[in-house]
Amino acid sequence: MKEIEKMRHTLSHVLAAAVKELYPHAKFGIGPAIDDGFYYDIDFGDTKISDSDLNKIEKKMRGIIARKLPMVKRTASKSEALDWARDQKQDYKIELIEELPENEELTFYDMGDLFTDLCKGPHVKDLSQTGPFKLVRVAGAYWRGDEKRPMLTRIYGVAFDTEDELNTYLKRQEEAKKRDHRKLGKELDLFCFSDLVGVGLPLFTPRGTELRELLANYSLSLRGKEGFKKVWTPHITKTDLYKTSGHYAKFGDELFMVHSQVNGEDFAMKPMNCPHHTQIFASRPRTYREMPVRYMEATTDYRDEKTGELGGLSRVRSLTQDDSHVFCRKDQIKEEVAHLVNIVKELYATVGMQKLRARLSYRSDEDKYLGDKKLWDMAQNQIKQAAIDNGLEYYEQEGEAAFYGPKIDFMAEDAIGREHQLATIQLDFVMPERFGLEFTNEKGEKERPVMIHHATLGSIERFLSVFIEHTGGWFPFWCAPEQVRIVTINDKVSDYVAKITKVLDDIVLDKPLKYNELRYTIDDTSDSLSKKIKRATELKVPAILVVGPKDAEEGIVSIRLRDSEEKVKLAKLAEFLKELK
Repeated sequence: MKEIEKMRHTLSHVLAAAVKELYPHAKFGIGPAIDDGFYYDIDFGDTKISDSDLNKIEKKMRGIIARKLPMVKRTASKSEALDWARDQKQDYKIELIEELPENEELTFYDMGDLFTDLCKGPHVKDLSQTGPFKLVRVAGAYWRGDEKRPMLTRIYGVAFDTEDELNTYLKRQEEAKKRDHRKLGKELDLFCFSDLVGVGLPLFTPRGTELRELLANYSLSLRGKEGFKKVWTPHITKTDLYKTSGHYAKFGDELFMVHSQVNGEDFAMKPMNCPHHTQIFASRPRTYREMPVRYMEATTDYRDEKTGELGGLSRVRSLTQDDSHVFCRKDQIKEEVAHLVNIVKELYATVGMQKLRARLSYRSDEDKYLGDKKLWDMAQNQIKQAAIDNGLEYYEQEGEAAFYGPKIDFMAEDAIGREHQLATIQLDFVMPERFGLEFTNEKGEKERPVMIHHATLGSIERFLSVFIEHTGGWFPFWCAPEQVRIVTINDKVSDYVAKITKVLDDIVLDKPLKYNELRYTIDDTSDSLSKKIKRATELKVPAILVVGPKDAEEGIVSIRLRDSEEKVKLAKLAEFLKELK
């Protein structure tokens, strides 16, 4: 374990020690180190803890650290550990210990004579080696992630090697709060939620629908140029489909079940599209001459996610995948993957997220993957070679593969330096085997195709959560829900506004979407000009056209952009707006 991880882990123990002094009746769950910091899950009983309590807890932590207490490891038998947990009335620790084998040797860490915790470690030698930290927030967390178990209070902290790193992180978090897609989604009138509809089921307004469809259509258009054909599949299916694919055994508890009242059949709301696409491929005989076969579909899937894990658009129960699948020969894999990599690069350059890393996600030794190990080794070698051939900056990580094959996960960096896993390319030798897919090769023999799964945006909802925060709501001109707003100074310019709208109606913005019309509205209400401009600015409309009698007289249009103001002749307006794309 790296030193920074030891430091963060130790700070979780310091947090627990501080809580124990302040709230003697607290019961402790687990407290690991995580990316950027640490947390501890704690049952405070009837005491309600909020963010306002963090300063008091943090002050107590700093006092404990000042004592430079040693972190001493010792071992104990299971019975000794149980005696300790029962004596301390630590019910959650008792549960964890009781699940361990009888002959298990357990480890404890003593923080001097102040605090003891059941823990595998490792930790720093003493508290003087803990670095800069800050408690940042309080959240709820079900014990062991089970909604039927008690809700504990999770206290999060962050910690770094230096004060500069900590301050940089905290500033970035402040910026992230301003860009929070849930906040901006409401302010920009993009989406909403309803208790009557259900948790995790977003509703998109006209503005939000315009945005998501523009992005989805652009994604589909890039693949359409590479020979992908649209298909359509139903939203429910017999569970037999997912039993055959292997998804039922792996993810059966995430399925929304539908029971037929007519004939008693059980169906599931589809959680993914790949099994359906195999059945379109299998619907008629195939030959090597028509390979590869490429399907694409932007369709909504449904997953029964735990309520506590849902949040804004980041994790939802209805997610729209811009999904595609290639069925090809083994000798076509290299070329097909190259096409998909180029699609990913083009789309993310267009949306302003050019900085991409590829995570090569491999299987681990866990018994959760389908298919022969030799096929996996071959597929993983091909994934790595594809990354090299396509000049990708990549790193390898075991345990992140899909259960049916390895994948290239594209990690995109946003405007404030956070990395998000979005697009993916997955090699699959397993599903064609399970569904018995085949084509006739040039020798007249039956051969198994390879299946390549690909999503460019991934879940459109999740992509939007990232994209909204990346842009801060200032969307590129081409995909802004409202590109132009005309605001009038008074009611004497209606004839001139008509001339302007005639120009706008004739504009065709042909890149990156082909034949898309300009999206504009007119605010000719009796409100003051400042109010009209304020409304448009709050909705982050890229171009505000201010029209008054003097503009009409001179034949010009005053244009307010995000960072500048321009005066443009009416005859040059179309050319100017085309440049904004």
